[in-house]
Amino acid sequence: MTGQFPDESLPALFEAVSGEDRIALAVSGGGDSMALLHLACRWSRLGGPAIHALTVDHGLRSDSAGEARAVAVFCAARGIPHETLRWAEGPGETGNLSNDARTARYTLMAQVCAARGIATLLTGHTLDDQAETVLLRLGRGSGVDGLAAMRPVTSLWGLRVIRPLLGIRRDDLRRMLTDEGIAWNDDPTNEDRRYTRIKARDALDALAPLG
Repeated sequence: MTGQFPDESLPALFEAVSGEDRIALAVSGGGDSMALLHLACRWSRLGGPAIHALTVDHGLRSDSAGEARAVAVFCAARGIPHETLRWAEGPGETGNLSNDARTARYTLMAQVCAARGIATLLTGHTLDDQAETVLLRLGRGSGVDGLAAMRPVTSLWGLRVIRPLLGIRRDDLRRMLTDEGIAWNDDPTNEDRRYTRIKARDALDALAPLG
């Protein structure tokens, strides 16, 4: 395997779960999570742990079910176990849809992992997500500890959560997917300026020339 992510780079990328027999992957169908799925699939075939893909359909958009089916088809073609989990309850009355959806997502995945005997979940958070998180926390007046942002390994909802792509740029992952002929779905909310994280993303784009 040639390119930016050769086979010999994968053990280091997934070092945090090198002793696992089986792991779960959070796969929405977006570029970051599809890149994670592709890389983890390659690593598994090279002797890494078996993988089990989980997609949460929040039911908040008309095409969300189709996006989940696309992930299922991708996994079926590669012999990867996959489950689509549906958020039956829907948003609460907190007024914070993003937080409600995140809580539901991790709760659903934690429940399935517990039922399947899986203790570790991998997510596709990237260096761009890290930068956005730091900028948002800075805007909220976080101190030095708060600005540490996301950690590569943490515990959440009873799961050991690993973020192996935190040091990789989103554009690099999408370039890999394009080179490999792998499609992904772009969430339209990523263009919705009503969301604070999208405003942060725009700000980071503006700051990019400064490094």
